[in-house]
Amino acid sequence: MIGLGLLIKRNIKMFFKDKGLFFTSLITPLILLVLYISFLGKVYRDSFAMSFPEGMEIPGKLLDAAVGGQLVSSLLAVCCVTVACCSNMLMVQDKVTGARKDFVVTPVKGSTLALGYYVSTLISTLIICLITTGAGFLYLGEVGWYLSGSDVVFLLLDVFLLVMFGVALSSIINLMLSTQGQISAVGSMVSSMYGFLCGAYMPISQFSEGLQKVISLLPGTYATSLLRNHALRGIFEELEADGYPSAVIESLRDGIDCNVYFFGEKVGLPTMYGILGVSVAVLVGVYVVLHLVKRK
Repeated sequence: MIGLGLLIKRNIKMFFKDKGLFFTSLITPLILLVLYISFLGKVYRDSFAMSFPEGMEIPGKLLDAAVGGQLVSSLLAVCCVTVACCSNMLMVQDKVTGARKDFVVTPVKGSTLALGYYVSTLISTLIICLITTGAGFLYLGEVGWYLSGSDVVFLLLDVFLLVMFGVALSSIINLMLSTQGQISAVGSMVSSMYGFLCGAYMPISQFSEGLQKVISLLPGTYATSLLRNHALRGIFEELEADGYPSAVIESLRDGIDCNVYFFGEKVGLPTMYGILGVSVAVLVGVYVVLHLVKRK
């Protein structure tokens, strides 16, 4: 355990010591928030407003808060994974600089080395994603705050689980990389594709039926839905209190992926947590095993 603690401390220190890597990881989510507000905001607003039947409108304050909830949940759904890929570059950099070879010849176990990278990346990514979450809360406070205390707690839990998932996924990917060019290429691919695959940029309901079934097999889909549910729960509760029909509210939940269906069956929130938790455990296990095999 002493060896593990030293490895975690060393990796975290190396991450924050690299100012370029740290500030890039920190500033990128904040820039994305501004871009989302500027470009996705109008799309979300028009989509949400058009979901209401003709002759039925949503108050402007509620509409602003609903759009804000969608934007913040989309941002967190993407950043928890993409920031993890950026934070996890230290694993590849150690290969490039030769530091990895120094670790291999020491008595440190392969599993300890693997967990050292995972835990340190998890801590670094959590710090950045929690700062991003705080910025999202400030934005929601500006456009319309409908979050309860439990919503805030569950959103933080969602962020924590999704960061664990993102770090595990990026650890497996980065384990196969060995050059800076490969890091840049894979980072660009993840950044551009993940948002679409998890339903952050475009609601899953707008994809074809076949693609919806494929996306329903991906754990990131359920993480995005969890964030959507907890960011928008207060909005739907307010709409219900204002007398909007339950059928309209349920249609809205379907349209923005608060409701996710697995081959026609609606998936409940506890099941979503189970899927995400099992996915994290499986990915971490695969990562440790691959690390041991690659070391041998």
